[in-house]
Amino acid sequence: MGRPGDHMTIAISPEDVLVVVDVQYDFLPGGSLAVAGGDEIVPLINQLATRFSHVILTQDWHPADHISFASQHPGKAPFETTELHYGTQVLWPDHCVWQTRGAEISHDLKIPHAQLIIRKGHNRSIDSYSGFQEADRETLTGLAGYLGERDVGRLYIVGLATDFCVAWTALDAAAGGFDVTVIEDATRAIDSNGSLARAWTDMEEAGVERVISREILG
Repeated sequence: MGRPGDHMTIAISPEDVLVVVDVQYDFLPGGSLAVAGGDEIVPLINQLATRFSHVILTQDWHPADHISFASQHPGKAPFETTELHYGTQVLWPDHCVWQTRGAEISHDLKIPHAQLIIRKGHNRSIDSYSGFQEADRETLTGLAGYLGERDVGRLYIVGLATDFCVAWTALDAAAGGFDVTVIEDATRAIDSNGSLARAWTDMEEAGVERVISREILG
C-alpha cells in the first residue's frame, strides 16, 4: 500500500470488498446535513465499484425523534454536544429520517451488483456512525459476521463523511481484524473542530491504509 502521491497500481482481488458509506441525499448538496463536495465523489465511486465483485452499502436510517437530533434537546443547537448514557454525543440537524427522500441512497450511485445494505441508527436511543456497531460500542450490526462468513479479503472504504461514518467504520473494521484501506479522494469530510485531522490520526494509528483512486484505477 502507499500514500497519496506514490506511483503504484493496486490489484483488486475477487475477495476484496468495497464498502460505500452513506451516499444519501441528506449528506449531499441541498440535504439537511450536506457534506461539501459530497456529490463530486459519486462518479468516482461508480468507477471504483466496477473493479470490485463484492460491494456493500451503508445507510443512515433514523426515526424522526432520534436522540442525536438537536431538535430533541431543548436549548441545544446543531453541532453542540450533550452527554448521553453511552458518552458524549454531537447533536445533528434532523437527517436521514426513514421513509424520507433525504434518507434515500443517491439514485446517481450506479452499483447494481451491491450485495448488502446495512442500515444503522434506527435505534432511537443510540447513534450509529460505524457500519459495524452503534455508538454504545456494544450493539452490533451483523456486518462483521457477514464478512466473516464470506471469507473476504481487504476492505476498501469510500463515502461520507471521512471524519465520522467512514472513519468509525474503518476503525471498527481494523479492530475486528480486517485489513482496511480508505480511498481518500472518494470521501469528503465535515471537518468540524479539527475532526478530520483527528480521524486520519486515529486511522493511521489503527493500521488503516490510505490511498487515492488512481492507485487502483491506474
